[in-house]
Amino acid sequence: MAYHSSDFEAAIGAAAGADEALQAELKAAFAQSVARQADLLGRARCDGNWLVAAERLQGLAASFHAHELAALAREALEGAPGDPGIVVRIRNFSEELAFRD
Repeated sequence: MAYHSSDFEAAIGAAAGADEALQAELKAAFAQSVARQADLLGRARCDGNWLVAAERLQGLAASFHAHELAALAREALEGAPGDPGIVVRIRNFSEELAFRD
């Protein structure tokens, strides 16, 4: 898994240094966290759960300097809770993480 953003790679590098195993571990943790929050967002049945999942995605994006994810999270926060379109785009982003190398 490799999210190809220079800011993302710099954040991973700052945290893991040259340790490739640790870099891979951090990237896997990022992908798992995005997938988990995307799932929670998709299953949210009330505005509060929607907001919590979207805010967690936003925090995750900020922590890893993942600007594309930050934009998606912001769209979820600013849009209507339960919007299936944003859920699909966030899930697509999440699924792409697992297939990038």
